[in-house]
Amino acid sequence: MRFRAKIVDLACLNHFSRIINTIAKLAKTCILRLTVCKLYFILSDKVANGGASMWCELCQGNFFDEYQMEGVAAEHNEIYLELVPENLSRALKTAQNAKAVKIKLTNKHCPCLRVAVELPSLSSSSRIVTHDIPVGVIPRRMWNDFREPSVPDFDVSIYLPVLKTMKSVVERMKNLSSFIVIEANLSGEMNLKIETDLVSVTTHFKDLGNPPWASEDGCQSSAQGRDLESMAEVCIDIKKLQQLLAGQQVNPTKALCNIVCKRVVHFILLHEEVSLQYFIPAIA
Repeated sequence: MRFRAKIVDLACLNHFSRIINTIAKLAKTCILRLTVCKLYFILSDKVANGGASMWCELCQGNFFDEYQMEGVAAEHNEIYLELVPENLSRALKTAQNAKAVKIKLTNKHCPCLRVAVELPSLSSSSRIVTHDIPVGVIPRRMWNDFREPSVPDFDVSIYLPVLKTMKSVVERMKNLSSFIVIEANLSGEMNLKIETDLVSVTTHFKDLGNPPWASEDGCQSSAQGRDLESMAEVCIDIKKLQQLLAGQQVNPTKALCNIVCKRVVHFILLHEEVSLQYFIPAIA
């Protein structure tokens, strides 16, 4: 089992760093799945137990100048590691104007991802700062726990408003309640609502547009045949939504949400070569 990679391009490095930062805001620990073409960051708190789950997918070719990996076996050419994304985020913070960053899987005293940051220096010799990030190697028998979550059979799918706007609305609401209701319909309307004994606040968004899911990939959803004006709603923990919005450092080119009435809300944020899915279960 071997893995080594190198980033030289500064724009790629900064972009990669922002993605890791976003992930660190969403997950205390996560699984890093390495394949020949892609990297995945996976958080699978069981949604059934009230935990959020995340699936973030990047094409390695868009970030790394060199990338080599050998999985656990020829027919299972993948590696699954458990790590604390905050540690990786911290290591990359030292690399903001680095000449190069090398990442390598090592095993000195325990398995580690070694991040070696080559910093520019005035003399001919370069300065290298290394960070060893402890990781746990996930055995093959547990890989199935970290498969891509299936897109739920949603009632409504809608594009999100500008995330910055949404974030400031949610931040103000968070001071008033621990829960927020998201409701949306197939006419491009979405409301964010909180209701407590003392106050009831609703923010309305309209003309957001609905993605053409059903026609695109024959994806059958319970949205078909649904009354366009009727709202599908889900009540969730406001902190989990705020975490998602506050952690966003990758301005997505497309952001949408799928609502399964009273069960779960599924966010999809797309940015060129990165896709992030985030599931927040309803509060029973």
